[in-house]
Amino acid sequence: MPQRAMEELLVITTGGTIDKVYFDDKSDYQVGEPQIGRILEELGVAFRFRVIPILRKDSLHITAEDRELVRATIASQEARHVLVTHGTDSMVDTARALAAIDGMTIVLTGALNPARFRGSDAEFNIGTAVGAVQSLPPGVYIAMNGRIWDPGKVRKNVDANRFEPAG
Repeated sequence: MPQRAMEELLVITTGGTIDKVYFDDKSDYQVGEPQIGRILEELGVAFRFRVIPILRKDSLHITAEDRELVRATIASQEARHVLVTHGTDSMVDTARALAAIDGMTIVLTGALNPARFRGSDAEFNIGTAVGAVQSLPPGVYIAMNGRIWDPGKVRKNVDANRFEPAG
């Protein structure tokens, strides 16, 4: 049975590399404003979207309480299509924490390089996630490196800086 058309995409932002800003004077990255709204507007998407920024954290600092906040926020919404921007280091953990939510298609994505940087994978990953959230059945998924992953069967290979099958 084909899915009904997406009426509105709910976007939840948690921070991560996709939103990082580089400060030359500090030689340091900090999580800045969410970039996805700007990206979707610049790309001229043909659907409505609403962005709810929840966290501005590197995903290594996301706690169980933060994950519960993300879960509760998503569960309280009426949207059926949800895209979550998230840091890649603990994206799998958050995806697993969202697995109990029924009736929604939830796709987590992020970037291995900040969206503000030329050559970032952010736009590609967001595009993959937008396609996935519209075409997949309800459940929780990860969209990274041009693939859609089951959170229970994927891991981030830190050395190779990519997602791959968990083994």
